Amino acid sequence: MPETSTTFPVSPPRAWAEVSLANLRHNYEAVKNHQQGHVMAVLKAGGYGHGIVEIAQELEKSPPESAPAFMGVASVIEARKLAEAGIRTRIYLLGPTCPFEREEIVARGWTPCISSMEEGEHFNQLISDFQQASPTKRLRVHLTVDTGMGRGGFLPDSLLRNIESLDQMDSLELEGIGSHLPSADEDEKFTQAQFEQFDSLVESLGIERFRFRHLANSAGLLGYQSRTTNLYRPGLMLYGISPLPKYQPTLKPVMSLKSRVSLVRELPAGQGISYGRDTVLEKDTKVATVGIGYGDGYPREISLRSGEVWIRGQRCSLLGRVTMDQIMVDVSHLDPVSYTHLRAHET
Repeated sequence: MPETSTTFPVSPPRAWAEVSLANLRHNYEAVKNHQQGHVMAVLKAGGYGHGIVEIAQELEKSPPESAPAFMGVASVIEARKLAEAGIRTRIYLLGPTCPFEREEIVARGWTPCISSMEEGEHFNQLISDFQQASPTKRLRVHLTVDTGMGRGGFLPDSLLRNIESLDQMDSLELEGIGSHLPSADEDEKFTQAQFEQFDSLVESLGIERFRFRHLANSAGLLGYQSRTTNLYRPGLMLYGISPLPKYQPTLKPVMSLKSRVSLVRELPAGQGISYGRDTVLEKDTKVATVGIGYGDGYPREISLRSGEVWIRGQRCSLLGRVTMDQIMVDVSHLDPVSYTHLRAHET
């Protein structure tokens, strides 16, 4: 009996994601071209799942005159990851921080946003203590104003009452002020009112008081104008998604989710497809089985919602429910297909 070989070809990935840094660059230029001002590249959640370090490194290659002013992150963990990767661009913490995290923020010179007097007083004390051991500049901080998000920040009246006390915190430099838009892609009237409230507040405090003034996320950047802001915080736009549909043609997708066709069969009318038999073929159909499912990140919620994939540059409709590691699609309109690459797509 012949011996069985113990050496086999290395199997390629069954499903994988590809990230285009060229498309990231294209989208960043679209941000810069849409409105003049500074940019904070929002990299939270691991660069929206694209790789926080790789995205930051690519954006940092921009010429000095157009490079991001800040890399915006959600946590000290993400800030540390960028710092340890050698990212030189200033790191901005987009949300409130826990008291036990603040000493590292001070020591590393990251820029926190402050939503309360307690935070301001604690940072002021920490930097004062730090200066006793090693004299340094004041800590640059941004004030956050709650104009309707309800997630953090001083209410406008509270900030007006406390601004002088904040100014008197000798170890802090009130470098910036910002707020956030909860529904810029859904409620134009409310968002316009937010812009007016923010602009009026900044004007009453004195525009010259703050080097950086920021309110607009991607939808705010695309759809609205401000009298006072000079810093924008794009997230979705960088990765190729426009929250306002009319601008989608100006952007390019940074991530493509890919897989392979593993099987192609001719199935007769009346054949059920996938769990639950929600889909029963009405006519003879050429069906391809594709090696990707919800276990790979292809959402189960796409089932029965006009999901599509691209095969050889053509759209192919999803059939039946998404299973854990496979989907079925209609390829009746294609030439013979076998083991070809495809890109997952939902309409």
